Amino acid sequence: MDAQSLRDRTQRFAVRAVRFCRKLPDNWEARRIGGQLIDSATSVYANYRATCRARSRAEFIAKIGVVAEEADESLGWLELIAALELSTGPELVWLRGESAELLAIFAASQKTARQNRNASDNRQSSNRQSKIT
Repeated sequence: MDAQSLRDRTQRFAVRAVRFCRKLPDNWEARRIGGQLIDSATSVYANYRATCRARSRAEFIAKIGVVAEEADESLGWLELIAALELSTGPELVWLRGESAELLAIFAASQKTARQNRNASDNRQSSNRQSKIT
């Protein structure tokens, strides 16, 4: 999946999460939990956009980690909404599935970026050693 497709996907997730929260019951706990979900779901989108503009591998790894954390937090709020029976239905199922998929994508991306950085560091270290000897 290319960066633009993933940007579109994170935006779709954020938009659907906000719309979902608009339909939660009108009580203080649903408003509080819904607000937390809106914060984390929109952060997935906003932080992924920032990740695409990373200026270094280290910055990319850090930023993609934030995106994974926000996707995990979104999943947590959705699981709590389900456990408290604040909502049910296909939109909740879709949001839970999408947040789990986004979490898997971003966690794997961070892991791959770290492995690539470590492999690059090892090659550079090896090259320096061979120049010394």
